[in-house]
Formats: sequence, C-alpha cells, structure tokens
Amino acid sequence: MKVTDHIKKANGKTLFSFEVIPPQKGKNIQDLYNNIDPLIEFNPPFIDVTTSREEYVYLDKGNGLLDKRITRMRPGTVGICASIMHKYKVDAIPHLLCGGFTKEETEYVLVDCHYLGLDNVMALRGDSMKDEPYFKPVEGGNAFASELVKQIAELNRGKYLHDDVVVEHNSNFCIGVAGYPEKHMEAPSLVTDLKRLKEKVDAGADYVVTQMFFDNNKYFEFVEKAKAVGINVPIIPGIKPIAVKRHLQILPQVFKIDLPQDLIDAVESCKDNNAVRQVGIEFAIQQSKELKAAGVPVLHYYSMGKSDNIKAIASALF
Repeated sequence: MKVTDHIKKANGKTLFSFEVIPPQKGKNIQDLYNNIDPLIEFNPPFIDVTTSREEYVYLDKGNGLLDKRITRMRPGTVGICASIMHKYKVDAIPHLLCGGFTKEETEYVLVDCHYLGLDNVMALRGDSMKDEPYFKPVEGGNAFASELVKQIAELNRGKYLHDDVVVEHNSNFCIGVAGYPEKHMEAPSLVTDLKRLKEKVDAGADYVVTQMFFDNNKYFEFVEKAKAVGINVPIIPGIKPIAVKRHLQILPQVFKIDLPQDLIDAVESCKDNNAVRQVGIEFAIQQSKELKAAGVPVLHYYSMGKSDNIKAIASALF
C-alpha cells in the first residue's frame, strides 16, 4: 500500500514508522531482524531501508603500489525490502540515490522494485563522496533529487529511458522525498530550499520526510512555509533520539542543525553514555507527544541500527 494511502486510512491517527540500515557485507541479516522485531508490536505500516553510495577502497598490490577500487559496504537494499515485506507483512521503502548510479542503473532498480511489488520509493540526491567537497553525479546519472523524481514519475507513466516497451502493467510508485526544516546545508536560504522542495513535489513527489530536528517549532514553521509556497503533500517529521555524548558535536557538524540548550545541558551533565541515552529517550518522548498532539501524519524514527531506545519511545506513545 502507498504511504499516502496508509495516511488516509488512518483518518487523522498518527502512525509509527522507522528507518533501518542494511548490514555491512559479511554480516548476517538476522542482526537486522533482531532490531526490527521489538518494534513490530507498534504496527508500523512501513519501514524505510537506506541505500549506501559507493566508497573508495585501496588494495595493496605490493611494492608500495595501491589499487583504487570502488565498493559498496552496505548493499542489498531492494533485497532487504523484499525480505522485510515477506517476513513482517509490512510495506518496505527502498531509498534510491542519484549519487553513484546512472539513470540506466536506476531504471533497473525500479524495474526490480516493480516486480517485487514495492509500492513506495524514497528519492534522494545523496551526499558527496568522502574525498569530494561537493556532490558530483556519475556520468549519465541524475544530478538532483527532482530529476530522480521525474524519472520515477515518467516510469509510472510507462516511459522508459531508451527502449520502446509495450507496457501492460505500469509501475505506480508512491514517491517520497526529503525536506529540511533548518534548510539543506548547501542551500543559501530556507526560501531557496523550499523552492527546491516545490520542484520535487511538482515533478511528482507524493510526500516528504524531514531531516531530524530537535526544536518542534522549526518543524511547525517549515510546514507553514511549505504550504505557503504551494506544497500540499504530507510532511512527515523525522526524529532521532540523542544516544551518545559526541552527538552534541557530530549532529550539528554533519547535518547543520541546532540543538536546544536544555537538551545540551542535560547531556553535558550526564556521567556516561547510558545516562545520555536515557536523556535522549525522555527528550524524544516529549518531542513526539507534542508532534502527535499537533496531528502529524506519522512519527518517523531514525533507528541507526539500534531499536531499544526507539521501543522505549514508542511504548510511551502508541
């Protein structure tokens, strides 16, 4: 079922969902199941599965020579989605990236998703490579998330990239995109960033999931400003509980977001990361309660491979 249909079916009730990360190569998928299992009792209608872009590795060839190779440390997003749908009977949503994929490779992934009965996809530009200061698409790839959305929407209409295909059964993907309550780090202003979001919606996006934020007022203001520029699709808040002390430095640095001073003070007063984790749970519960009271369509949690804190939060809400 489409995310938008899940929201309509809920009749104003706030739904629970979360995002998982594929295991690294060589790991067992059971590790992923062990993190999903405790959250199924809260009846998530859908689970997101992230996609990792390519990385460079250097192989020692001897005599001081190194061979630069491209690899993916967390492959298998589409296969994991199929496995989740089979095991848990919930919708699974693969993340699709511009970065590291040609348009042809994207089309092949979409065809696989269609064959497997996946109703939803999340269209993202993705980050730059670790050794590149700015995002660069691969040759023949989509440069912007709006272009990726357009490609998916065109496939929904039966339009393939190059081949004349007699289409008997069109894909009908529900398309999600990212939104940034505190603006994307590369955007010169929130106004400009909202224009880019509007472009994604106009290209065919059906719903928005926000980047993590810790000040609900920034989410509420973002939703109002989005509506003011004509963005009328559901905007789902993304929530991540603080889990370790170094998040105070990492999250603002990586995601260019602000943390409330009361949360900073509470974390800094903790003696160890167990105490920090509890602070993060309690803060996320209060944040979630306010969002739920405001009638948000879904509370979407970034689990980052751990579910104990997400379960504690969900237990207080659902």
